Amino acid sequence: MELRHLRYFIAVAEEGSFSNAAERRLYTAQPSLSRQIRELELEVGVKLLERQARGVALTAAGRVFLDRARLALTQIEAAGEAARRAEEPEKPGFVVGFLAGQEDVWLSETLRILREEAQDTEIMLLSKSSRELADALMQGKVDVALLRQETQTTGLAFKFLLKEPLMAVVPAGHRLAAHKAIRPEDLAHETFISATRLAPIVRSAVNDYAAKVGITLKHEYDAENVTGAMSLVASIGGVSILPLNTASMLIPAVVVRPLKGVPPTVDLMMGYNKSNMSPLLKRFLFRADELVKRVSQKHGFGARTLRRH
Repeated sequence: MELRHLRYFIAVAEEGSFSNAAERRLYTAQPSLSRQIRELELEVGVKLLERQARGVALTAAGRVFLDRARLALTQIEAAGEAARRAEEPEKPGFVVGFLAGQEDVWLSETLRILREEAQDTEIMLLSKSSRELADALMQGKVDVALLRQETQTTGLAFKFLLKEPLMAVVPAGHRLAAHKAIRPEDLAHETFISATRLAPIVRSAVNDYAAKVGITLKHEYDAENVTGAMSLVASIGGVSILPLNTASMLIPAVVVRPLKGVPPTVDLMMGYNKSNMSPLLKRFLFRADELVKRVSQKHGFGARTLRRH
């Protein structure tokens, strides 16, 4: 089994299509990609993917293999990064990762604390999806990150920060945009657009919420990211449910509205690699409660949002 087999399989699994994986991710011919996947399945000894009318789906064995394949690639990349760092001269630096959209809320207070703790350290910032941030933490590319509590990780620790409510996203000219708050049952009548391909924790929270309030969402589109979801909301007149932090990423053609009743929430965490011995990291973690308090005062987060486990 070669690394390319794992990369090819992950690309097909995430894209849900041989053609999309070949064209968008791997830049290879589809017949060649199909052959590589067949070789992988022969070596593993089980079927990992099933062709369907619209793309491909993972088998039960494929879902298990996908999780392990991701971890294997992450560990290999981490080993290469560690080797490269061993050859580089030491220089003070600290990398902070933010779940896209969280910078507007957390950046200023984060920088204030870090500058107080280490004035001479170069602070570098990174904005990615939660899954990408978790991978960067495991690879040692990021020192600390604000993200979701990803489950498929090794060697990471997570510190709870706050509960972030999910909001309804609708076109600015939609009838629901005139409401101060939107009833969940109103969403059931609309075309639903998911932005959770790279955010399974948000997807799970949305699905759990729909089940709890007794509605069935008409899932018709799954956008690659938040920006793509908002564009689809605006262009086809559909609706979406996204975390509060995405309000800072709104395009003019859409608006956000709270959900009536008890809204669904997702936890925002502070993640770090347990093997990271950085003194600055330890001091920053020690001041995490101060960070949450200052941010909540500045942005008016309520008690429900800040309720801890």
